[in-house]
Amino acid sequence: MTPRRVTVFCSSSGDIDPLYLRAAAELGAAIAGEGWQLVYGGNNLGAMGALADGCRSAGGCVIGVTPQLFVDKGFTDHACHELIVTPDMRSRKAKMEELGDAFVAMPGGFGTLEELSEIVVGRILKYHAKPVILYNVAGFFSPLVEFFEKMIQGNFAKPKLRMDYLVAPDVQSVIAHLKGQWGTTAT
Repeated sequence: MTPRRVTVFCSSSGDIDPLYLRAAAELGAAIAGEGWQLVYGGNNLGAMGALADGCRSAGGCVIGVTPQLFVDKGFTDHACHELIVTPDMRSRKAKMEELGDAFVAMPGGFGTLEELSEIVVGRILKYHAKPVILYNVAGFFSPLVEFFEKMIQGNFAKPKLRMDYLVAPDVQSVIAHLKGQWGTTAT
């Protein structure tokens, strides 16, 4: 049986608070601890690097998906068990969605926001029914969730939108939700 794959979106910035790096490493280790595989952006910088290192240090399998542009810039994590190089960012996102059985967004910048938005919209439109989790490290996503509520209150989005994602305050909540959704660690 194929292990479940968790696609994680997060920052590649090396200038972020170490709190986010620790949270990423902890999530990577927890994914490995469940026997799941990590799918992520394939870079060795910032939270991405910490996430992948955390997964590998706990014996997990790491699948990186990165565009040729980042390979050319030298950002690639060559320690991935499998590295998939795509021609551009759009095909990178499509591949990460295809590979993932669930999606976890960690704190990040505009790229992370774009990835999260596309995955949530895909779930709303029923292109997929995979779990979507906002790992709300230090309340990072709280303003975004408030914005979602403003969209709902203004009738720009339906209240059932709330069912299309989970806001998780810690790694234990992320893992518990996925286990509850899947009931098992294999497909």
